[in-house]
Amino acid sequence: MLVLGKENSQLQQQPLRSDCSQEEYKKQLAENLLRDANIFQKKSRILAFKSKPPPPPEGFERESRLLYSENTAPGASKPRRMFRQIPQAPERTLDAPEILDDYYLNLLDWGTNNILAVALGHTVYLWNATTGGIEELMQVSEDDGPVTSVSWAPDGKHISVGLNNADVQLWDAFSLRQVRSLKAHTARVGSLAWNGPILSTGGRDNVIFNHDVRIREHVTGKMAAHQQEVCGLKWSPSGQQLASGGNDNLLYVWDAAAAASRGNSTYLHRLDEHQAAVKALAWCPFQSNLLASGGGTADRCIKFWNTHTGACIQSVDTASQVCALQWSKHERELLSSHGFSQNQLILWKYPSMVKMAELTGHTSRVLHMAQSPDGYTVASAAGDETLRFWQVFGTPDTTKATAVRTKASSSALNSRCIR
Repeated sequence: MLVLGKENSQLQQQPLRSDCSQEEYKKQLAENLLRDANIFQKKSRILAFKSKPPPPPEGFERESRLLYSENTAPGASKPRRMFRQIPQAPERTLDAPEILDDYYLNLLDWGTNNILAVALGHTVYLWNATTGGIEELMQVSEDDGPVTSVSWAPDGKHISVGLNNADVQLWDAFSLRQVRSLKAHTARVGSLAWNGPILSTGGRDNVIFNHDVRIREHVTGKMAAHQQEVCGLKWSPSGQQLASGGNDNLLYVWDAAAAASRGNSTYLHRLDEHQAAVKALAWCPFQSNLLASGGGTADRCIKFWNTHTGACIQSVDTASQVCALQWSKHERELLSSHGFSQNQLILWKYPSMVKMAELTGHTSRVLHMAQSPDGYTVASAAGDETLRFWQVFGTPDTTKATAVRTKASSSALNSRCIR
């Protein structure tokens, strides 16, 4: 059935004759539809192709970029393409006074309980992303501090805190009470990584220790291969491999079984292709043997490794210091944060490594990133003493309905201090 709008209403007033010739029929059809009975003789085009529209005036550009992405949800019979907005401005910003501008530390972590932990000087604060509430977890003395690393345990209840005095403390985040102290290092502890009940710690003494926090004699493994400070530690999602990066420009991959040895463990791979300190580490969530690593100022590269073979399968020069990496849990994308000269975050499409977006706003190097439990929001912390929240990996359908209810509380936090 042909549904007629106002502009097509005259078609009803001039019915076509069924006994006319083909040429007459075409002429009447052109007259009725195109208001020109001779259009076929003119060899005119019905559709005219014109040049692109002019750009919008300055100040009228959209803050978000529209990108196509694929729905790769498990069980989907066929990927469907959809629009996705990538906001170019942070969702909110919090002041973070006294956060240390030190590349080798790890001062930010987002727990499974949706609570963000951040170390500011000698104090650790907890920001509840659900309620917006802020609590002080702990504060260390001038002699013992500052705090040099924080990491949530998988249970979302306990949090480990590394200190400048070489101690590691374990805290109950609900009761705000210290559970125990883990002593093994002889210098500051700048990197922490959990694997179930096992906590791996890396220090300026160049050593990595494994601690079983359930038992009295907690040290269950020692890895002493780095020649300078250990500044990056990450367990694979399977818990079978540990990656460690150091200021010696080296990246090591350790097997979990070997790392459980109480003696000095032997590494699985020694990877020496970076030309600067290796702090940024991220295991791929959709390919178990894929590890991304980022190098410092003299290197500037993101490298991808097959940890089964130890081969470097790809390297990308980012043109600036790579401080942190985060894989998307929903798309084949990687987010990197950088130092001089742009202090930006870059969203990359993997494996093409095409830049999808560049997020700016920080005025100092973006040293830390942490991802929300749902995998859609990334928090970044920089030497400019701010925390910024970017909804860079999309928006969950379940949160769209509650967006209106949370908008008021979210906007109140836009310029709020973390403490």
